[in-house]
Amino acid sequence: MTAGNLSVHLRKLEDAGYVEVTKTHQGRTPATLIRLTRRGRLAFEEYTAALRTLLDPGAQS
Repeated sequence: MTAGNLSVHLRKLEDAGYVEVTKTHQGRTPATLIRLTRRGRLAFEEYTAALRTLLDPGAQS
């Protein structure tokens, strides 16, 4: 994945309220910090539960 490609994906996640993006510097080097929001955590948990159901319909969540 290129930096530009990653930037587009992160913007979409940020627009959906799934992550918070903070741009800063560590010394003279730019740094981007990404934090998963509560909404993002819930969406991820729902997504992984759906995948588990698809992969093993007999398993209980």
